[in-house]
Amino acid sequence: MSWYILILASLFEICWAIGLEYSDGLSKTVPALGTGIALIISMVLLAQAVKNLPIGTAYAVWTGIGAVGTATLGIILFDEPASLTRILFIGVIVVGIVGLHFASGGH
Repeated sequence: MSWYILILASLFEICWAIGLEYSDGLSKTVPALGTGIALIISMVLLAQAVKNLPIGTAYAVWTGIGAVGTATLGIILFDEPASLTRILFIGVIVVGIVGLHFASGGH
């Protein structure tokens, strides 16, 4: 169950990271509020996940999923570059996330 909570925490991390762009540096009230709420939910869920997962693994997976999701949405939503090299290195992060999951005995 902790892995599912960690994945959910990571999805909220993506939400708050993308929210930073929509809130224009937290200067727009409604998007800034949504960003803050997503940040709090993400942290609370991460805290729950680390009750049963090693902190190093959980944090690396949380930030890895957040980085992959945010970089991917940056390409889709904000017209950021989608070069082959960039996509390759996003893939490397995914391999690292999967590797950490299996190396820690995750199911």
